[in-house]
Amino acid sequence: MEIRHFHYIRTIYEMGSISRAAEKLYISQPSLSQCIKKVETELGVRLFDRSQTPLALTTAGEIYVRQAKEILRIRQ
Repeated sequence: MEIRHFHYIRTIYEMGSISRAAEKLYISQPSLSQCIKKVETELGVRLFDRSQTPLALTTAGEIYVRQAKEILRIRQ
C-alpha cells in the first residue's frame, strides 16, 4: 500500500463522491476507482458502501480513514 492511497481514500470520504474527489486530486475517475479496488482487494474488505449517495464508509472504511488521517498527520 502506498501513502497516496491514504490521501486518495480520505479525499473520497471528505468529498462524498469518487468523481468529485478525482477532480480535487487532479486524476481521472477511473484511475481513482481502480485505486479503491486495489486497496479493498489488498485488505480483503470493502471501504465504501456504494449504494448510498453520498458514498458512505463501511465499518472497515471508518477504521481505515481514521488511521489514514493519523498516518498522514504523522508524516507531515
